[in-house]
Amino acid sequence: MPKLFYSPASPYSGKVRMAAAYAGIPVVTVTVETGPQPALLTDANPLGKIPVWITDDGQSIYDSRVITQYLNRLSGNKLFPRNADKRLDAERLEALADGICDCLLAIVYERRGRPEEIIHQPWIDKQWSKVTRALDLLNANPPKLPKAITTGQIALRAAIGYLDLRFPGKWEKGRPRLKRWAARFDEKFPELKAIVPQG
Repeated sequence: MPKLFYSPASPYSGKVRMAAAYAGIPVVTVTVETGPQPALLTDANPLGKIPVWITDDGQSIYDSRVITQYLNRLSGNKLFPRNADKRLDAERLEALADGICDCLLAIVYERRGRPEEIIHQPWIDKQWSKVTRALDLLNANPPKLPKAITTGQIALRAAIGYLDLRFPGKWEKGRPRLKRWAARFDEKFPELKAIVPQG
């Protein structure tokens, strides 16, 4: 059975785990701390980043978007539509959700990795402004939640889970439609709710 190196708090890991579960692809999950850069991780991905999918024959697949494309092929297109326009919409939503997470992680690492006196607040503010623009766009036009969802919706739910984990109370104000969207996602896909990023 394939393995997935992951962290429970990682939104990218959450997205991949949710995508695999939704596509019906079983995987053994292995928690890995990226901080110490263990050989287990760096041997599989020289960048030392998670998630990493290890195939049955020992191949390493990394970057969450590469993994979701791989899982889509493996599952016979359960994660992305075959229609070119609809597929582009799904890929664009995944990229937007991942981009939100990129900005959030830049903030987290700035605060975590620097002494208080040299934290660069303008950098944090710039990243947060990107997040708020994206969230406002999504709140104005929440993605549909049909019976068959895509990696786009899954990635967005993972991103909102990470917001709830690391930025509780800081993103919800003025975005009731997006908050309701996440609640509806959990109602429609309860089997995925437990995989949303958590501490």
